[in-house]
Amino acid sequence: MTAVTDENPGQGRGRTRGRGRRTEAAGHPREAAGPDAGHGAGTGWDDGLIARRAQAAREEATPETTSEAVAAAEDDGRPQVEAYVSSGSPLRHRLDALRELVGLSRARLDRSALAEAGRVLDEAAARQRLSSRHTVVAIAGASGSGKSTLFNALAGAQLSETGLRRPTTSQPLACSWTDGAAGLLDRLAVPGRLRRRPQPGGAAADEALQGLVLVDLPDHDSAARGHRDQVDRVLALVDAVIWVVDPEKYADAALHERYLRPLAGHAEVTFVVLNQIDRLPGDAADQVLDDLRRLLDEDGMALGEHGDPGATVLPLSALTGDGVGELRELLGRFVQDRTAATRRLSADVDAAAARLRPVYVAEGRPGLGEQAREEFADRLAEAVGAAAAGQAAEREWRRNAGRACGTPWLRLWRWYEAARQPGSRDRAPLAAPPEERLTARQRVEQAVRTVADDAAAGLPGPWAQAVREAAVYGAQGLPDALDELAGRAGAAEGREAGAGAAGAEERGGSAGAAPGAGSGRGAGRPPRPAWWPAAVLAQVAMTLLQIFGGLWLAGQIIGVLEPGLLTPALVMLAGIIGGPLVEWSCAAAARGPARRYGQEAERRLREAAAACGRARVLDPVSAELVRYREVRERYVAVTEFSTTGR
Repeated sequence: MTAVTDENPGQGRGRTRGRGRRTEAAGHPREAAGPDAGHGAGTGWDDGLIARRAQAAREEATPETTSEAVAAAEDDGRPQVEAYVSSGSPLRHRLDALRELVGLSRARLDRSALAEAGRVLDEAAARQRLSSRHTVVAIAGASGSGKSTLFNALAGAQLSETGLRRPTTSQPLACSWTDGAAGLLDRLAVPGRLRRRPQPGGAAADEALQGLVLVDLPDHDSAARGHRDQVDRVLALVDAVIWVVDPEKYADAALHERYLRPLAGHAEVTFVVLNQIDRLPGDAADQVLDDLRRLLDEDGMALGEHGDPGATVLPLSALTGDGVGELRELLGRFVQDRTAATRRLSADVDAAAARLRPVYVAEGRPGLGEQAREEFADRLAEAVGAAAAGQAAEREWRRNAGRACGTPWLRLWRWYEAARQPGSRDRAPLAAPPEERLTARQRVEQAVRTVADDAAAGLPGPWAQAVREAAVYGAQGLPDALDELAGRAGAAEGREAGAGAAGAEERGGSAGAAPGAGSGRGAGRPPRPAWWPAAVLAQVAMTLLQIFGGLWLAGQIIGVLEPGLLTPALVMLAGIIGGPLVEWSCAAAARGPARRYGQEAERRLREAAAACGRARVLDPVSAELVRYREVRERYVAVTEFSTTGR
């Protein structure tokens, strides 16, 4: 615990002691010496030179100095109250959501973007560990506004120095109406020599102000930079603030632009008092007060009029006491409500959430729709040549159908043509030219950029960048993977086509294999329609008719058989005409199965390319979108009770 300094007015020197610290001397523990030993210490001291000097100092001290020492002593002797925000309160839920939000966002957002939220969490944790019985209210204002005079009027004693010299207040001065506020004042870095208690009787006896800790701040427009820094530091830590303005500086741009406008969301813990109304003649005070309310409304600060929540605005004269009683009454109700700290923390969370809104709230409904996914799959299928592969498979099917159902003379001619070109059966498919491979790679890159832009459309900047990076990183090996996929499909097509050409004659009319397009069937034969055996038998019958008719005619010519050219000629003609007719019929009947086979080959290659793109690009992009939705839900939880969860 921070040490407290008790100043001895008679000697002009101070002694620093740690509260509750025990020491060992000659094997016997004792309490560290302190002026409050007779009140709250376990073992007191009442002899020795130091004790007699301290007693003389207390007898000779002025009432103000005595109140200062008693305040420091009693603050040190009282325990602090911890964790005043209940676990089920809306503020606790918002703080937990903000903590989760910061944790989920650290890997995606800059540290500067989360700095304010982190500060709010730290300050909330620090305030929740301290007394819930006290309300810390700061009095702030410009030089010459009379804030120190108002501080003394509320305390009922001349505690803060006033005068014409500027700046008069150089360090924060605190006055606590009750004990146990040491931790709060330590947090504000108010030294022990500047901690006071109100004058006994009068203000000190006001029950409504029990629990109030009033802090007089330096001038916010002081020429000394250190004074302004102290004002900014303390204003970020107190539970409420009383802004004191005077008729000359109530419209000062420094006050409105630097403090009131940025703190407009803290209206419920803000008091704005127009001091020195005794200097305004007639109804001038009402006119100035109306203009002050107008300026506050332009600042965005809600005014608590007609029972509505908002800032309290009232006129007074700290010098004559006019209106001070009303302010004291309002402060009493405010302190006894004991919700100022919770309201202040809730307003801080609101301010942090408002600053984070641009990095969490998207325009529209971002994400990957079904149409974007289909367009990405279409672009990959185009890059891998799925349509061309399907057309090639259809042509090969029809070619194999022609080989299986064609006339023997046509098959014999094809065999002769194949025999004239050695190695044509085992020839591998030609690789795509480098220009075509380059074009396909560019198509893949374009498809990735397009789907990344579609997914990132409407997202806040950091999350849109994360989505694009996930897409680009996942697509680094996608063109090579698609090239390998297309190569496997082309190799399978070449193997099956060669096997079909080589074995069509040997199988006696059975269908050759068509390209599998990555189906994984190897070099096996494609499925055949049920009518193919009948077509093959019909072609065999037509061939037998030709042979039978030819032998019959040959027998008649050489005289082995009786002459009668008409019948064998008709039989032979039927075989000659019937063979091409069967081949033509088979070709017509094969169009439908060939088309379906080509479509199936295209579909398999398209699905393989889409699966590759989904695993490498769409899944990482979807993961980033899911992460964004998670933090978006946390952000909604932070802002859910921003107006009603106080």
